Amino acid sequence: MVAGTLRLSLHSLTKILLAIFLVISVYSGTISRTTEKSYNGETTTKAYNETTLKGYSELTQPPPPTVSNCDLFSGKWVYDNTSNPLYSWKNCSFWNDWYTCEKFGRKDLSYQNWRWQPDQCDLPRFNAKALLERLRGKRMVYVGDSLNTNQWVSMVCMVESVIPSALKSLHINGSLTTFKAIEFNATIEFYWAPLMVESNSDDPVLHRVPHRIVRAGAIEKHAVHWSDADILVFDSYLWWKVPKLEVLWGSFEKPNEGVYKNLGMVGNFEVALKTWSDWLENHINRTKTQLFFNSLSPTHDWAGDWEETNQGNCYNETEPVLQEGYRGRGTITDIMRAVESAVSELKTRGVDVKILNITQLSEYRKEAHRSVYRKIWDTLTPDQLSNPASYSDCYHWCLPGVPDTWNELLYAYILP
Repeated sequence: MVAGTLRLSLHSLTKILLAIFLVISVYSGTISRTTEKSYNGETTTKAYNETTLKGYSELTQPPPPTVSNCDLFSGKWVYDNTSNPLYSWKNCSFWNDWYTCEKFGRKDLSYQNWRWQPDQCDLPRFNAKALLERLRGKRMVYVGDSLNTNQWVSMVCMVESVIPSALKSLHINGSLTTFKAIEFNATIEFYWAPLMVESNSDDPVLHRVPHRIVRAGAIEKHAVHWSDADILVFDSYLWWKVPKLEVLWGSFEKPNEGVYKNLGMVGNFEVALKTWSDWLENHINRTKTQLFFNSLSPTHDWAGDWEETNQGNCYNETEPVLQEGYRGRGTITDIMRAVESAVSELKTRGVDVKILNITQLSEYRKEAHRSVYRKIWDTLTPDQLSNPASYSDCYHWCLPGVPDTWNELLYAYILP
């Protein structure tokens, strides 16, 4: 009788504890945030649902989404100040002056708290140790322009908090910058090649030239520095958006003997893509190297794109664009189609390149750029000082911020 009563009590206690657990889980899983913003004298109240990552912890990682049946790039931004940001800029020991908007006076920090939520699945919670273990004895190299630098700095910040200071290092050798996790014998590197192929803008410091020239068929000068990488992440877009850019069939050593042509922005870009594609087909180790290409990172130069009556740009913006499918005029879809075409052709030649489609999800984030919150290298004029929008950077992104999400998407692909 006593044993039966004890069993009944334990059974009842178990049910009670289970009920309490379920109540706590439901309560903690959903929170809300309400913000107010004034448009044309009217105050609008917006409520954002905030959902926790449902038990995704450092120790219990869910499997990454199956890319074949989950579109990671179709979704929405969810305000989540529980899980985001993924790190503090104060713990980024390298390059923290480049993108740390808070350090340079930004007070509104809500841009750090938005999490990308795919429609069909959840992104796996980023785990720095798991990534470093995946990279043990390997090289991951970002190749491209300053937007790829933005992403590289983000990745270094995302992983270095779990590495003791004595076991990490940074080394710069010309266009190649190498962060090393010594215990893992792993490197996360950035190689400056803003136009992918050889150009007159290749110097990592002195690259501001009024008339850009790229060499058709010439990429080996760059590729020799990343040919043995295990993971390659390419980007190239903004540097093609200039009034003067020509393709050279010839050499820089004998400039008067070459043939110069301007095929238009997309045509010039396609010449570089062909050179890049041919190199990959002939040199990449297809059983070893994972290949990625970022779609273009959008700019937010014209506030009229998201608010008809608004002037200016990303300066003083504090909320994302809430219009589904928003796309600004600075996004040139022909460039993206050129990349898609090149990648599709490479697949028929046995080379698999994954496109990280960061464009649409980044389009919404008009408030997440560096704007005026950055180190200013040039002396500002009185006119500029009176109009901060005139010197706002609406190209690069604050960190922590949007590039962290790009790296979370990359993480979902590269972890087995």
